Amino acid sequence: MTQLEYARKGEITPEMEYVAKTENIDVEKLRKNIASGKVVIPKNVHNNTLPTGIGKDLHTKINANIGSSTEMEDINVELEKLDILLKYGADAVMDLSTGPKLHEIRKAIRDKTNIPLGTVPIYEAGVETTSQDKIIVDMDDDTIFKTIINQAKEGVDFITVHCGITQDAIKAVDDSERLMGIVSRGGALTAAWIMHNERENPLYAEYDYLLEICKEHDVTLSLGDGLRPGCIHDATDIAQIRELTTLGRLVKRSQKAGVQVMVEGPGHVPITQVKANMQIQKTICSDAPFYVLGPLVTDVAPGYDHITAAIGASIAGASGADFLCYVTPAEHLCIPNKEHVKQGVIASKIAAEVSDITKQIPSTMKREYDMAVARDNFDWEKQFELAIDGETARKYYESTSTSDEEMCSMCGDFCAIKMVKDHEKANKN
Repeated sequence: MTQLEYARKGEITPEMEYVAKTENIDVEKLRKNIASGKVVIPKNVHNNTLPTGIGKDLHTKINANIGSSTEMEDINVELEKLDILLKYGADAVMDLSTGPKLHEIRKAIRDKTNIPLGTVPIYEAGVETTSQDKIIVDMDDDTIFKTIINQAKEGVDFITVHCGITQDAIKAVDDSERLMGIVSRGGALTAAWIMHNERENPLYAEYDYLLEICKEHDVTLSLGDGLRPGCIHDATDIAQIRELTTLGRLVKRSQKAGVQVMVEGPGHVPITQVKANMQIQKTICSDAPFYVLGPLVTDVAPGYDHITAAIGASIAGASGADFLCYVTPAEHLCIPNKEHVKQGVIASKIAAEVSDITKQIPSTMKREYDMAVARDNFDWEKQFELAIDGETARKYYESTSTSDEEMCSMCGDFCAIKMVKDHEKANKN
């Protein structure tokens, strides 16, 4: 059975107990949230994935994407990226490989870590199709579903499937005033397949079959936002909302079938629309966990999109988003390198911390309190320990020496905290 089915029967699984302990939440409260579809634990039955809860009343989680492309493929490089995202605290990883060694890369990732692993199966189905000297839109239904079955048997914990890209959705895009059309890679591939074959999306038309596969292996569905806006101009348009309403119906079908499900959210959104987007999704999708890419709140910062995404993600998380997909500085420009991965994870960790302060997560509030105490006491070691990136904090602090360990070179003798403390000491004497 799936975690959702156990929860609905009133049974508490070892995975629920583990999540409740790590999140410091009552296990019965957690079970009820899973039973209602407000929390998922992506954990395939075939492996020992670390139980990780995503959703209501839990810490905001972050995902980091890695993987090869047709232009660049090196397993060792991808594993080095994996080491970095693990070091800096990613809660899940998605392998988005599209190169010929994608099977080897996914296995290597699975062998090296037990955090939840996600994929976009249609990528592999596309690679399989082109390897047979066919064009990618000539992939058949069997290839798509066989890929999902094989990945489920391998132990993939969650999959992104663009079930909301339908013939009606494509028409909505055609009738819209979008500047950039469809920017999701999986969404565009699905749309191209529909138009080429003049048939409905198999993942939508045969959704019940998809649910059977996921239920057997307890694979969590991540319903992809194939019509997410690719620029500020296209945000929150009719096409985006049309797809979201379709996903809302599919969420209910998933939950009824006992399949865990979460929903992916928009890409580029003005800061004034971020909160509304979160509220619309939660309403339409029955409070299913929301997995957001950014959102990016401006289009004009290539090279710094980890920052634009962190701004949007902070507001999104504070407004109800549960799972943040990192964005690296290389977004829109190139396949990310190790430093890009580091910067992307750290930016997302900051956004998650901001979100959890708003959600008043107890352990987050204690961490913030402890940092304030450490700063007031000039306890540098404690500050480095609590910092999201303690290594960089230490490096900056030690880059210039001071004559007094109770201050840094920023203010020197004019340190506000030190001046007051020195004055208090003098008055006591």
